[in-house]
Amino acid sequence: MNTNTQTTRLYHSALSPFCRKVRLVLAEKKIEVELVEERYWESPPDLKRRNPAGKLPVLRHRGNMLAESQAIIEYLDEAIPSPALMPSTPLERHEVRRLCAWFDDKFNDEVTVPILTERVWKKITRQGYPDSRVVKDGLRAIKEHIDYLTTLLETRRWLAGNSLSLADFTAAAHFSCLDYISDVDWDRSEVLRDWYATIKSRPAFRSILADQVPGIHPAPHYAELDFG
Repeated sequence: MNTNTQTTRLYHSALSPFCRKVRLVLAEKKIEVELVEERYWESPPDLKRRNPAGKLPVLRHRGNMLAESQAIIEYLDEAIPSPALMPSTPLERHEVRRLCAWFDDKFNDEVTVPILTERVWKKITRQGYPDSRVVKDGLRAIKEHIDYLTTLLETRRWLAGNSLSLADFTAAAHFSCLDYISDVDWDRSEVLRDWYATIKSRPAFRSILADQVPGIHPAPHYAELDFG
């Protein structure tokens, strides 16, 4: 492992949307990064030293240790201003932050956590079998989110407005985790499917689409840019 303190290094977990959003922004900014996979559920001893909150992701950039995914991606957008992923006006920036919070809080609580916990993390951590009722609740909730996002995309080119932003990468991070296990009903919304196909086709997505989680194979269409 390279011990150069100037190496950009991301301590992450492959199917974490919070880690993925940072990976996507790093790639969009064309920042080369060394990925270090952490089995965070085993409480690795160095994790709290890097981040007192004991959470991933943690990014080392320019010799600094950075934590909390939203703070990291906003830092990256300020530190590497091109391409800009935050709009120019306060109201537009508010909409980006609102949608980032929507996914990292509401969508995560109602959809990402229950589905991934039952379908993925229980298997990886050997904590028993999936609870089908929890999965059904998550699949029911995602329909409401898809409908809401569809209303946004019917009047906007991108989620927060007419420019690609941190909101799109945050949303794509969550959807990509769920799409890995084929738990997004893309047939429910053509406009949302087209949005995801567009962002999925960006070079920034390449490493995400190459992810392989041991013991859990991706859906057949996962890495197909046209959904197969």
